[in-house]
Amino acid sequence: MSIGALDATSAYGRILSTGKTGGSAGIGGSDEAGETKGGFGSMVESMITDAAGSMRSAEAASAKQVAGKGDLIDVVTAIGAAEMALDTVVAVRDKVVGAYSDIMRMQI
Repeated sequence: MSIGALDATSAYGRILSTGKTGGSAGIGGSDEAGETKGGFGSMVESMITDAAGSMRSAEAASAKQVAGKGDLIDVVTAIGAAEMALDTVVAVRDKVVGAYSDIMRMQI
C-alpha cells in the first residue's frame, strides 16, 4: 500500500483539527505559570500546522484557477510552497525515526 504526500498531509490536518496529537502534549514541558516551553513537540506541531496551511492555500489557489478567477503563477507558487513545507516535515520525521532506531540499537 502506498501513501501519497497529499494523504499524509490531510491526515496530519485532521489530527490537528481534532486536537489529538498522539500524546505529544507535554513534550515541551511547562513552567510554574502553566505556559508551555518551546520544545521539540511544539516545533513539530507548528511545522505540521504550517504544512497543512500551505496545502489549504494551494488547494484554494487551484480551485480559483479551475473556476477561471485565479492566476496560474499563484497556483504554481502555492503548490511549490506546500511541497517544500511537506518535504521539510517528512525530512524531520525521517531524522527522528532514524535517531530512534539508533537509540534502540544501543547496548546498555
